[in-house]
Amino acid sequence: MAPRPRTIEDIRDASRRLVRELGFMQATLAGTDLPASSVHAGIEIAARDGITATDLADRLRLEKSSVSRMLRKLIVAGVVAERPGTHDARTKALGLTPAGHQLAADIHAFARKQVQAALARLSPAQHDTVLDGLRLYADALVREAPVAPRPVRIERGYRTGLIARVTELHAHH
Repeated sequence: MAPRPRTIEDIRDASRRLVRELGFMQATLAGTDLPASSVHAGIEIAARDGITATDLADRLRLEKSSVSRMLRKLIVAGVVAERPGTHDARTKALGLTPAGHQLAADIHAFARKQVQAALARLSPAQHDTVLDGLRLYADALVREAPVAPRPVRIERGYRTGLIARVTELHAHH
């Protein structure tokens, strides 16, 4: 059964309110001087020490080039460090520096205080309702698995448009 249009609009309204109330519309997030994407990157790196930039981009649902620029800034700021990958030295494993670990702890403390203040306005039964609702909604938002790429076909010789297609692929990735 399809959801009622009013339900859709009410959920969209509540989602926008969450974004505003949690501070995602600000230039910085969670009491830091970092944008939201950098805060989330730090949390993911803290939770998954050794994650690669590619895996981080997938997890954050951001373009690899955006993640690369963001990571450069976090490395220069002394928050993130790169080390050779364990299985392939060409890859870089990401980890937090001591300053990065402190930043992550500060972000978690800020977020816990924010959630605690909101839950203090609700009854214990409502806490479970909020948790169940957020989990259900987040799970429902998860995108479908990506479509498998088409099989690769190797052909010899020049094909019209090949150089343009390679240039296009480089421009978008």
